[in-house]
Formats: sequence, C-alpha cells, structure tokens
Amino acid sequence: MKVTMPPVTLLEWFGSAERDLPWREPGLSGWHILVSEIMSQQTPVSRVVEPWTRWMARWPTPSALAAETPGEVVRAWGRLGYPRRALRLHECARVLAEEFDDTVPDDVDVLLGLPGIGEYTARAVACFAYGRPVPVVDVNVRRVIARSVHGRAEPANPARRDLADAEALLPRDADGAYAATAPRFSAALMELGALVCTARVARCEQCPLEPSCEWVRRGRPAHDGPPRRTARYEGTDRQARGRLLDVLRDTSGPVERAALDLAWERDPGQRARALDSLLVDGLVEVTDDGLFTLAGES
Repeated sequence: MKVTMPPVTLLEWFGSAERDLPWREPGLSGWHILVSEIMSQQTPVSRVVEPWTRWMARWPTPSALAAETPGEVVRAWGRLGYPRRALRLHECARVLAEEFDDTVPDDVDVLLGLPGIGEYTARAVACFAYGRPVPVVDVNVRRVIARSVHGRAEPANPARRDLADAEALLPRDADGAYAATAPRFSAALMELGALVCTARVARCEQCPLEPSCEWVRRGRPAHDGPPRRTARYEGTDRQARGRLLDVLRDTSGPVERAALDLAWERDPGQRARALDSLLVDGLVEVTDDGLFTLAGES
C-alpha cells in the first residue's frame, strides 16, 4: 500500500499546523509522555493540558507518584473522567520505581507488561518519547487511513490490520529502512485526524493528502455501515459515579452514606449500583465505622 504525497507533504503541513502542547517540548522524559498519553485516552487534549502540567510539577518521576496514596492520586485526577486510569497509573508508577529504576522503558513489548499499558499507549510512548519507528494507531489515524487509503468515510471495527496499514505508510529510506522522520510522521498522521480529517467534518480543502485521497477520488461517499454510536453521559451510571466521587474528592476525610445519597437523588437504585462499582474498582473504601473514603485514606 502506498500513498503518493502532494507537493505540500504531510510533514510540511505538520510543521506549520502542529499544536503547541507542553508534552511536545524537547528534552522531556518517557514518564512525561506516558502520563500525557494516559490522560489523553478518551479525553479531549484541551482538557488535559492543565492537569498534566500540575501532575508533572507535583510528581515529576514515577517514584514521586508511587509514594502518594491512591486516594490522593484519584483526587488530583479531578474530572478528567475514567478515574480507574489514575489507579492504574499509580500502580504503573510503583512498578517503574521498583523494577525499572524510575525509568519508562522504550521497548513496546516491555511497556505492554506494565499495569494499565495497552497496545496504543505502549507504541505511542516508544514512538513519541524515544523516536522508535513503530506504527501508532488511534481513532484519528484509523479515520485518516480509512478515507485516504481505503476510500471509506469511516473506519471499520478496530483490527490488527490497522497496525499493518499504518506501518506501510511510514516513510522509508532508499534502502528500505525506516526514515528518521518516521516517528514525526506518526505524530503528523494523528494530528491530521484530530484537526482536519475529523469525525464531525472533513476539511478536505485544508488537507495535504487531498490530491491523493481515495475517498475524495470516489466523490466522498457517505458511510454505508452501521451508524456510529454516540456515547451518552447525562443520567448514566458513569455520571452517577462521578457525582459520588466528587463528594469524596472535595472532602479531606471519610463521609457518611447520607452525603453520598444527596449527591445522586434521582435514582436510589442507580446510586447504589454506582457506589458498588466504585468499591469493586478500588476507587472507594469503607472504613471500620462504616464511613466512605477514597482508596488508601481509611
């Protein structure tokens, strides 16, 4: 598979369109990149900048975070969403401090063995922190490839083929080896999907791949597969969990069950279900006297 780049190449486009994000500053450690990637999962980048900056000032190394209580880590996570990520990051920090001398490894397979590190995060850290020429595939990359290469408005369900597609696009030297620009190309491909070739609107007139895009060549056919699901938040168990966590995050000690009841009054059954799930996930604990607190603070 080959994509012919127009005169204004993707890398040239990235040179002028790249967002000024703090974790793209030169000289940062793998820990800085790892935290940014975990925070950015299922969360808009614009919401990550301030929390990431605070975290790096407070916990600049894995051992600094590992020394903190899980509850304080969840409290600092704030309203980034999916707070189990905070617990997994705390666990990962402990392993990095104890087994890796406070250093985030640069090998994908080793990274995959760390708590809370999946396929995407392992490759993103290896690529963006250490310049490894490995394909990095998120929903934005999948969308760009679906359109520019396969001529489809939307990508199919995630599959191993996605990595092969992304790897085939990585620039190579004349001898077939990966070019030194391969890691930056991966970042550019992701940025294109985030800013131009978006799910909501395809800004083809701004896209450096437009002259060679297969979807454009086919007349930009509409998506003919199952409709995309839009995740609902209002009124869900996830929102109820968040409201209960807000109560615990905003207090410095254990609270009575009545305080949690007031946080979600619309559906007692849903509230009980949400609280049970927080206990099962290890985000919340019950003290010996029946009060509720964040993990590790009882």
